[in-house]
Formats: sequence, structure tokens, C-alpha cells
Amino acid sequence: MDWLLSPLAYEFMQRAMAASLMVGILCALVGCYVVLRSMAFLGDAMAHAILPGVAVAYLLKANLMVGALVSAIGVALGIGLLSRQGTLKEDTAIGILFAAALSLGIALISTTKTYARDLTHILFGNVLGVSTGDLWLTACVGLAVLLVVALLYKEFLVVSFDPILAATLRLPAELLRTLMLIIIALTIVVSMQTVGVGLVASMLVTPAATAFLIARRLPAMMVVSAGIGAISAIVGLYLSFYINIASGAAVVLVATSIFMIVFLFAPGRGVLWRQLRKARAA
Repeated sequence: MDWLLSPLAYEFMQRAMAASLMVGILCALVGCYVVLRSMAFLGDAMAHAILPGVAVAYLLKANLMVGALVSAIGVALGIGLLSRQGTLKEDTAIGILFAAALSLGIALISTTKTYARDLTHILFGNVLGVSTGDLWLTACVGLAVLLVVALLYKEFLVVSFDPILAATLRLPAELLRTLMLIIIALTIVVSMQTVGVGLVASMLVTPAATAFLIARRLPAMMVVSAGIGAISAIVGLYLSFYINIASGAAVVLVATSIFMIVFLFAPGRGVLWRQLRKARAA
């Protein structure tokens, strides 16, 4: 058991494990809505759209996560405003703001000569460098997101699956949609340190997509997705520690490996399972 316990003797590994678990579970839960509402492009776009906030915080020598938080919420509100009441399609609004925010971020970052060295962990993640302050911020934001999802679970469910019923019940669909965008933005920000902006969309989509192949109802899908997210985080962190690879990439590769196994062998929906059923029918 030494190989399992020895990494936890280091404080940085303890903080990394806590951060990875929180991010893995949070991304997996919120990712269920991302997958069911076909918002995978949104997750990827918003992950890159936090760069202006990161750049401004870096130039002002402020907390990068706080800068990313402000930028992400701003982009989420902007998407909601541009696509409100069908003025523009949501994917069009995402494309406009994504390109604008990414370009602004690159322009600001390029004004400093040391950006390549100092901001690499933002792009690719560095969970082994998580500080106690980052851990507390991740915990607070994560709890806030989970609380909102728990309190508005039924409303989000109705708006996601039955817009006509939502209108009949006079639910504030636009407000709920904007709130969902903000929740996704917050999830992306707290995941920044763990997997980086380049890979956070994978942690939003992959565990939830895997759970979708297994579960038939949203509560079960959320539980399975959270479990896959937690397992991916733990196994990926150990791989990162022992074979010296980037922690974010290791976590995503583990999640992708689980997805491929389920994609092939999941009862009912797996590729090999369907082929076997076709062969029996023939």
C-alpha cells in the first residue's frame, strides 16, 4: 500500500487531491446539463473566454482566479443578452463573444514578455501548485454552484426537457437560462487550476457523456457522472505523480479511457452490445 499512501505524505498532494475531487465532481454534475442541452461548444468557448480576466489580473498582480471569475460571468451575461428572445441564435452569440474575448485576452497577455512562462499553468493546469487560498475559493464557489443546482433542480429539468411546459408553468425561462450560463462559467473558473482552460471542456463533457450511455434518468446520470469524475481525478493525479506528466492531461485521459470502455461495452447502448443484438436478430 506504500504506492497508494506515500504521495499523500506531501501537503501539496493533499491539497491537489482535495482540489481534484471537488473539480471532478463539480464538472461532472454540471456537465450533465451541458450534454443534455447540447452545450458542449459553449463549455469550450467559455473556457477560452476567461483569458481577458486572467490577463488583467496578471497585469495588476491580482488573483488570477478572481479575474477569470469576473470575465467568465461577463461573457455568460453577454451571451444571454445577445441571444435573448431570439435576437440571435445562441451559438452565434457564443461565436462572437468567444472570438472577441479570446482576441482581447491574447492582446493583453502579449503585452508582457514573461507571459509564456507565468501563464502556462492557466492553459494546461497545475493542480500540484494549488494553494490553500485557491482550495478555499474552489470549495466556496463549488458549494454555491451545487446549492443553486439543488434548489433549482426541478426548474432546470423542466426548462431543459419541456420548454412548452415551462411556458405553461410561467417559469422565467430566460432568467434560468442565464443562470445556467453563469453556473457553467463558475465551474470552468474553479477548474482552471486543475485541468487548465484548454482541457476543462473535456471534464465538463466526457464524464457526463459516459454516464448518459449508462443511466436512463437525470438523477442516476448525475450520480454516475460524479463517480466517474471523482475516479478520473484520483487516478489521473496518481498517474501524474508517478510518471511525471501534466496533471490535467492525465485526468482527462483517464476520463476518456473510461468513456471508450463504456462506449464499447455499455449494456444496451454500447457498440459491441448493439452489434451482438443485431447478430442475434439476423
